Amino acid sequence: MTAAEKAQKLRSLYDAPEILRVVNIWDVISAKAIADVSQTTALATAGHSIAATFGYADGQIPRELMLDMVGRIAASTELPVSADLDDGYDDAGETTRLAIAAGIVGANVEDRLKPLAESVAVMEAIVKAGEAEGIPFALNARTDAFVRGGDRPVEASIADAIERGRAFLDVGATCVFVPGILDADVTRQLVEGIGERKISVIGLPGALTAAEYEALGVARISYGPMIQRVGLTAVQDVATSLYADGVIPASTRALN
Repeated sequence: MTAAEKAQKLRSLYDAPEILRVVNIWDVISAKAIADVSQTTALATAGHSIAATFGYADGQIPRELMLDMVGRIAASTELPVSADLDDGYDDAGETTRLAIAAGIVGANVEDRLKPLAESVAVMEAIVKAGEAEGIPFALNARTDAFVRGGDRPVEASIADAIERGRAFLDVGATCVFVPGILDADVTRQLVEGIGERKISVIGLPGALTAAEYEALGVARISYGPMIQRVGLTAVQDVATSLYADGVIPASTRALN
């Protein structure tokens, strides 16, 4: 597929009746491992995990290093790849153009609860950059209404997320990512306020299952840094076993 075709494919996955399940990856070998799972229809990078791979805190990795890695991932697969591009690195339009040049056809970009007009301008710049490159870029516009909302009442975070989500969709975002542990009632209100098949969530411990979110009208579920944490837990556990005179499990697959 061409880049434009991959972008359109990714957009169609957001629109489909079935929830888009993406198991986040952070380098080429994790991308290959997930791409080889038959149920995988698209790949999404975890910015937190890529930053950790290079020894940076989440959100602190330099743009060129992030783009180099997501480009390597995109080059390793025929699947559409959506990248976590943090807050757009102070120039969301140019970051999007560079990401498209690297083979990326969609992205998460976060508002960090900056003033609404400023956040809308960032999302609009991303959409326009895709249009200028001839790519129907699949923007999963993230609002931090919950994760940066502090101790304000949940009703305030819901209202803020709805206002921001609608504004992001109005300037061309494909979907609105609302991270946080969202229960059924909160999710239902967000879907009613922002739109059916227009909400993206994260699968954290304590969250609903993908099937439950699907029944509520959610478009996409991803898992952020949790997949890398599961992998690192396995690495640490096998190290503990080997130090105790254990052996490599016979079930280990040669995935690298």
